[in-house]
Amino acid sequence: MSGQKPSLRSGGSAQSRFQVDVVTESAAPSPSPAPAPEDSKGRFRVVGFTDSGALGSAMDIGLPPDVFHEPDTTKSDSVSLHSTGTGQTHISDSHSNTYYMRTFGHNTIDAVPNIEFYRQTAAPFGEKLTRPSLSELHDELDKEPFEDGLANGEEPSAAEEAAALAAKEAKGGTVKFGWVKGVLVSIRCMLNIWGVMLFIRMSWIVGQAGIGRFTSSVRTRLTIAIILMATLVTTITGLSTSAIATNGFVRGGNLVCLSPRGAYYLISRSLGPEFGGSIGLIFAFANAVAVAMYVVGFAETVVEMLNDVDALMTDELNDIRIVGTLTVILLLGISVAGMEWEAKAQIVLLVILLGAIANYFIGTFMPTESKEPKGFFGYHAAIFLENLGPDFREEETFFSVFAIFFPAATGILAGANISGDLTDPQSAIPKGTLLAILITGITYVAVAISTGSCIVRDATGDHNDTVSDTVNCTDAACTLGYDFSICKEGGCQYGLMNDFQVMSLVSGFGPLITAGIFSATLSSALASLVSAPKVFQALCKDNIYPGLGVFAKGYGKNNEPLRGYVLTFCIGLAFILIAELNIIAPIISNFFLASYALINFSVFHASLANSPGWRPSFKYYNMWVSLAGAILCCVVMFVINWWAALVTLLIVLALYIYVSYKKPDVNWGSSTQALIYNQALTHCLNLTGVEDHVKNFRPQCLVLTGYPNSRPALLQLVHSFTKNVGLMVCGHVKTVSRRTNFKELAQDHARCQRWLNEKRIKAFYTPVYSDNLRHGAQFLLQAVGLGRLKPNTLVMGFKNNWSDGDMRDVEIYINTIHDAFDLQFGVVILRLQEGLDISHIQGQDLDSDSCPSKTTSNQSSPLIMRGNQYNTQLSSFSYQSVNMYLYVLSPAPETKSPLSLTDQRLLESSQQFKKKQGKGTIDVWWLFDDGGLTLLIPYLLTNRSKWGDCRIRVFIGGKINRIDHDRRVMATLLSRFRIDFSDINVLGDINTKPKKHNKLTFKELIEPYRLKEDDMEQEAAERLKAQEPWRITDNELELYKAKTNRQIRLNELLKEHSSTAKLIVMSMPLARKGTVSSALYMCWMETLSKDLPPLLLVRGNHQSVLTFYS
Repeated sequence: MSGQKPSLRSGGSAQSRFQVDVVTESAAPSPSPAPAPEDSKGRFRVVGFTDSGALGSAMDIGLPPDVFHEPDTTKSDSVSLHSTGTGQTHISDSHSNTYYMRTFGHNTIDAVPNIEFYRQTAAPFGEKLTRPSLSELHDELDKEPFEDGLANGEEPSAAEEAAALAAKEAKGGTVKFGWVKGVLVSIRCMLNIWGVMLFIRMSWIVGQAGIGRFTSSVRTRLTIAIILMATLVTTITGLSTSAIATNGFVRGGNLVCLSPRGAYYLISRSLGPEFGGSIGLIFAFANAVAVAMYVVGFAETVVEMLNDVDALMTDELNDIRIVGTLTVILLLGISVAGMEWEAKAQIVLLVILLGAIANYFIGTFMPTESKEPKGFFGYHAAIFLENLGPDFREEETFFSVFAIFFPAATGILAGANISGDLTDPQSAIPKGTLLAILITGITYVAVAISTGSCIVRDATGDHNDTVSDTVNCTDAACTLGYDFSICKEGGCQYGLMNDFQVMSLVSGFGPLITAGIFSATLSSALASLVSAPKVFQALCKDNIYPGLGVFAKGYGKNNEPLRGYVLTFCIGLAFILIAELNIIAPIISNFFLASYALINFSVFHASLANSPGWRPSFKYYNMWVSLAGAILCCVVMFVINWWAALVTLLIVLALYIYVSYKKPDVNWGSSTQALIYNQALTHCLNLTGVEDHVKNFRPQCLVLTGYPNSRPALLQLVHSFTKNVGLMVCGHVKTVSRRTNFKELAQDHARCQRWLNEKRIKAFYTPVYSDNLRHGAQFLLQAVGLGRLKPNTLVMGFKNNWSDGDMRDVEIYINTIHDAFDLQFGVVILRLQEGLDISHIQGQDLDSDSCPSKTTSNQSSPLIMRGNQYNTQLSSFSYQSVNMYLYVLSPAPETKSPLSLTDQRLLESSQQFKKKQGKGTIDVWWLFDDGGLTLLIPYLLTNRSKWGDCRIRVFIGGKINRIDHDRRVMATLLSRFRIDFSDINVLGDINTKPKKHNKLTFKELIEPYRLKEDDMEQEAAERLKAQEPWRITDNELELYKAKTNRQIRLNELLKEHSSTAKLIVMSMPLARKGTVSSALYMCWMETLSKDLPPLLLVRGNHQSVLTFYS
């Protein structure tokens, strides 16, 4: 090449994802790219940029920074990338004019690592970047373009999120908060923790529980212990929250956040939808009730002020309800205005709140004589010592007081609840949450100590209650000149125990405390009013509970859940009408403790699962500490109120069971999945160290179904005796005449496995490519399974139309049976007279979008015939009715043609095992002892509800003169096997010669397949036998004449005794490999099974599968 430098354009009309330009190999630059071959059109997906000029440097698309400056000194690959100017990228084999993206100075489309490739949502400057797929780098050049759709296993929501981002940018962008404004300062955490309890209930808690007393005779009960216990719970939960939040993006920051909110997101994405869905509802409900608690606290203060000026509207209780209702309506209006207005309101409230707290502490150092009758004397050791111990009144206990206080600590998730509105949630949540817990914990302890050191428990407010009797007056107030002993009889309105507004009394400027109460209560109420709808919206968007989808809709640039606001308003209003703060608080404590328990358990569970994807950047957590936190939360729940905790856990359990049963179509990579994998792997490895035992035998079936929905009768019958008992693998041998298409194989695997899961069929789908059925079955027989979890029984459909096809297919079919026996497999063959395969019936393939069949599948060979007016697509061979077919797919007719009578019967027959079987019999013809598989399968069937009304009848061979003896022996054996039966029939006439016309029918059946070596020369006969090994020799017929007659006779007996049976299970005849030809063996099975009810031919591997030993 010349020394001319390559260039990468940042503009132009052609927008390929690599933004590449021409590299010329001559002195003169090429003015325009050469036209691309038509065959290469559409090979690569085009991902453009909204503003290509914004990329500016090579690093924006993952290139080394020197890509613009270094000359191209390396030879080009034969494959290069170029653009036509139409927005499509193509392949060219030419060295003369090459478009390329250069990686490490080499012409290649292989991309260097780039963060944009790992995003789940849109890139900041335009459409999501995708790395070249493996097919683009590896496949041959004549490969077809891959199908339209999402690449790299993206979630379908990625496109929606990209569209949402574009819409938000068009409307002016999304409001985002940093860690100080979003988590630590604004409504997040500190404002939520400094809530109603700080100003209205903290002094009462100190009066009830005391600051603290350490004696040997009195059990320690202290306010500080309550605060520290709550702080311990929230600190452990904060550490767990930080670990989860830093284990990848919380779908915030530069990523558009459509649904995940707070505790629900953290739990659901960690533990899965079962726990996440249940706790999401509870947490949303708890936040809605918290709105009521904070509003009632605000209303209490307002009503107290009205009472002081004698301006009550009705009475105190109803006035609280009236003020609370008006307040929550106002808060709803602020919340609906959006996040930006809410944040502005919170900053104002924060300033007032900080001023009020400072005002209180300043006031504690400014006692006045006018405040002493109301119980405030300033800091005195006597008051401190008196308030050290508890003085529980009105049946309060340590844990009941804790239950009232604990909601003060529940603001730690306020930041996580708006994770999507944070600029960098990974950094913001740990910093803001943990620092907020520390600051607020210190604040509460300081307030508890100060109030307990300045204010007595009871005071009358009367200046005349001075000390008159120094002998009987022993309280701390007595040492300060006041006698409040009359308060022991009740009726006092002041002091820690009686005045909820005592902090206003203590402060330097009372109205500022009132303003602080207003800011604390309103800010917390506003936080809960915003959090609850967003948690609920996230839950509804995940569609875990389909009936709640109406609340998923968002409005405005911030996707505000207006319907959720209305629902939260209604719930909050209902609890506001209770108007009792001490009743509402324990309810909230119960729900929040349940949420915190699940968050802590999530971290323990994720750590226990040891998934490589669990890599939190926050390292200061411990799985055992998280487990201890979860246990502590549960214990506290039950100690506070055992019946409320029990009801909460029952609700969680009921919702868990519902979601587990419904199995929503979500995949979040939860720790539950990781732990299940770990357990499965561990158990599989443990099983390999244990030898198989007859007591633990299970039929583990490899079923050659083709596509699972092609043979519903075979699938349903086998599922009936393997469900929850043994392994079932649906094997599909896809035979091809040309190159294999492994991408199609993977797609079919995913679709068919999903189809099985949707139909609740507990089976695995395993397709393989092979040149014929036998070789494919050999692959499956040898490779399918993991350790002890591998098939031991091959199940096939009977080849009904074998006589109409190529006898080489029969040879392959019979040899497949021989191969199974060689590998010590049991073999089961199902025959329905109407057939098994329904996939040829167009329009009748159930759920064909999920699982293809030969009439609906687009299972194409890599070869595409071009140049014709119509593209004829050659389908790959597939195992259908155990035949190999080559289908030419033509456009499906727009209208369904009427079904023939044969197809109608086939469809009806294919569904017979799906419905409940009525009263009848399962006839077991246990003629040869194969280890007991012939008897075990019908026993397992009768344990199913579909077959529960059927009774087992056993038929055995015997001698005419020993019928009673043989019946008794068999009855003894069955009773020892503990297998119920309704009757035992001993057939003494099995060896009787069959009817003459049946023998003639058999003779006619085998006639086309005879070698007739006596009618030709020996050399010619040997040559024909070598070419067609399935042919039947005269010597073979003579040698197996008795066995042939037995098959004919057994068919007669079957028609005589079992023509009305629901199912016949019969010992399958064996043919010695290399001695009995395939045609003769096929004729035996045809003769034995024709014109009968559903027949199951069974032959175990002659290893015992039943035992009567314990």
